[in-house]
Amino acid sequence: MDLLARREYARLELRRRLMLKFADDVLIDEALEKLADEGLLSDERFAESYVRHRSSAGFGPQRILLELRERGVRDELAKAAINGSRCNWQDNALAARNKKFGALPACDAKSRAARARFLQYRGFSADHIAELENSA
Repeated sequence: MDLLARREYARLELRRRLMLKFADDVLIDEALEKLADEGLLSDERFAESYVRHRSSAGFGPQRILLELRERGVRDELAKAAINGSRCNWQDNALAARNKKFGALPACDAKSRAARARFLQYRGFSADHIAELENSA
């Protein structure tokens, strides 16, 4: 309960944390099931919260999807959370690029490539990156 009081957890993520402290798999699974039944543990709620948090930190949908998969959230829940967010990914990509490189347009191919690599690493699609290049 102490862990859930601080932030949302995905079921698998919480299970991994509990496995470090307790050895009884059956007891852990029963506790997780009880928490889910009481509405205290929800992968859907975790995914929505995680998307809000990471998108506000300047990460794109592809990176967030990968991170949710790593935390044990099913693909359909992760994609629904990303698609259901009110996030404007194009604005996020622009803000991330401007924060890192400034608002001035790239002057040569090398700097354009560096900006594209940065945005790709941050999880923005090739479409988002191309649209930013075309608008600059």
